[in-house]
Amino acid sequence: MDSSSTPCKLLLCGKSSAENEIAKSLMNNNTLKLPDNVEISTLSHSEILDEPQQNEESFSLSRFMNSLSTNLFGRLLIWSPLLPSTHDLVSNNFGELPIGTVCIADVQYKGRGRSKNVWESPAGCLMFSFTIQMEDGQVVPLLQYVVSLAVTEAIKDLCDKNGLPHIDVRIKWPNDLYLNGVKVGGILCTSTYRSKKFNISAGIGLNVDNEKPTTCLNAVLRELAGAACALRREDIVAAFLNKFEKLYDLFINGGFQTLEELYYKTWLHSGQRVIIQEKNENQVVENVVTIQGLTPSGYLLAIGEDNQMCELHPDGNSFDFFKGLVRRKIE
Repeated sequence: MDSSSTPCKLLLCGKSSAENEIAKSLMNNNTLKLPDNVEISTLSHSEILDEPQQNEESFSLSRFMNSLSTNLFGRLLIWSPLLPSTHDLVSNNFGELPIGTVCIADVQYKGRGRSKNVWESPAGCLMFSFTIQMEDGQVVPLLQYVVSLAVTEAIKDLCDKNGLPHIDVRIKWPNDLYLNGVKVGGILCTSTYRSKKFNISAGIGLNVDNEKPTTCLNAVLRELAGAACALRREDIVAAFLNKFEKLYDLFINGGFQTLEELYYKTWLHSGQRVIIQEKNENQVVENVVTIQGLTPSGYLLAIGEDNQMCELHPDGNSFDFFKGLVRRKIE
């Protein structure tokens, strides 16, 4: 899809008068930019309050704001019906936006993925990105695990709140989300270093309503609880940001170890046996290791059949991380 000739409509909305003043300033100064000189048209929430909602599936900014209870994250919202990439918007305008700003698109046609992959995300997917700033570079690689955990916990919270059966979304290391053995979402965190701080853009994609070609959250929910049950995108984003803010505070103040027990309950890999292919002289030898958890740097911790602990790294070439792991012994 090439929509570069059509101006991207951005709608800005704040949780309070302070964020709405920031939104007004961004609009009046034409501050926001996109790569490739994509044209932008900005509106404030107040400018469209009198317009009728397009349909039941439209993203409700009021519903999102009413569900949001954070002190930082999500308090300035940028929504677009069609955008090249939510990740590009927050990354390219990082210095102009308050930390915690979230950008949501109904459809994006140049979504960012791992290894510079580009994705087209149709209606029915939840695509959003938000900004974070950190000082300790050693823990930045662990942030993606906090984001992943916040997604799974937010979905549990929503199901509990609405009296629905749990949808068992699980984490596949390092940044994929799986449901019933099928990928339904993913996480992308990118960072730049400036003025002694790491500027991080975190992006989340989650299949909420597209049953084809595999499955989605609401299809599984309908199987469990009946046709009338469905999760809405704005409720999921608000629940995620509410949960992320709490988990992030624990992470920053106490380290990832404060979240490890919960993370290991949610991921797919405890006790998983993995075959590592290694060169021994001129032969390729297969060795079996068993995953134990994560190392302090965020890689997989495993133990070999010789009881030697090791750290597993992706080889950087394989699309499936578990098909190209490299073992490094831990002394």
